[in-house]
Amino acid sequence: MTLLRCFCFLSILCCCNSKPNTEAIHVSVLRGPSAIAFAHWMEKTPVIDGKPLFVQIIDSPDLMQAALIKGEADIAVLPMISAANLYNKGIRYHLAGCPIWGTLYLAGKNEKNISSGNKAVLHIFGAGTTPDILTRHYLWQHKLDYTLNYSFTTAQEIMQGILAGKIDHAVLGEPFLNIALRKDSTLNILADLNRPDSASSGFAQTAILYAPTLEKNRKTIDSLLTLSCRFAVEQPELAIQILEKENIFVPGMLTPESIKRCKIDYKTASEAQENILRFLQLIKQYEPKALGGKMPDEKFYK
Repeated sequence: MTLLRCFCFLSILCCCNSKPNTEAIHVSVLRGPSAIAFAHWMEKTPVIDGKPLFVQIIDSPDLMQAALIKGEADIAVLPMISAANLYNKGIRYHLAGCPIWGTLYLAGKNEKNISSGNKAVLHIFGAGTTPDILTRHYLWQHKLDYTLNYSFTTAQEIMQGILAGKIDHAVLGEPFLNIALRKDSTLNILADLNRPDSASSGFAQTAILYAPTLEKNRKTIDSLLTLSCRFAVEQPELAIQILEKENIFVPGMLTPESIKRCKIDYKTASEAQENILRFLQLIKQYEPKALGGKMPDEKFYK
């Protein structure tokens, strides 16, 4: 056998032997607070039916939507508003439940809320999305009169504006709120925008979807999600170490207090259905087009 033939034979043999025995279950998570709930999966990879769950961080909602439309994600974590919109467009993933119940806060350079007699500018990011809608709803509920400013399009830009002294009042989400509080001692949390009332655990702002092929594993998925969320809440320092090691967050972005402010608590779709319905009705009231013009039907919750 010639040297060339030997090389070709060995190459084919190696390719055959390197083929993995199992496929991975691809878990797509948006970079941000949602990733905190999956630190445990990043450290100790769960396995379902012999398939490891591989967590991939997605950097934007548009990329997440593309992955779901193409069927490239087996499990996906994204805003509830986006999950309902995709469902109404015919993207038939199943809703597992909600892991995050609120990361949005009104912050300002004084300790008092602004009354209707003292109007101020409030900077908001994400016009027509969850932060904008929950802010407008909170202001209406509490009869607060702000001039809303959307010139900064992301929470990071707003944080930079606060630290540069260009902004006095703003809506911020974690982890940018934590950074701003740490760097500016004159900044205070003025309001929690995540609770429809004082008795509520929060708004069901985040959704976990899974592909129909995983329906038979639903109980296992719920169990793993409960464990992972509990880990983030009960061992925040360790969760932070994992997330920093995986380069999801840079050192100093997260603290145990910021994780607490994310309200991480996994509830299945059936457990959270009433809360999800109330949240989506609120979205429809303010921005019906955000849901695709209508409420999802009952099958969305199944």
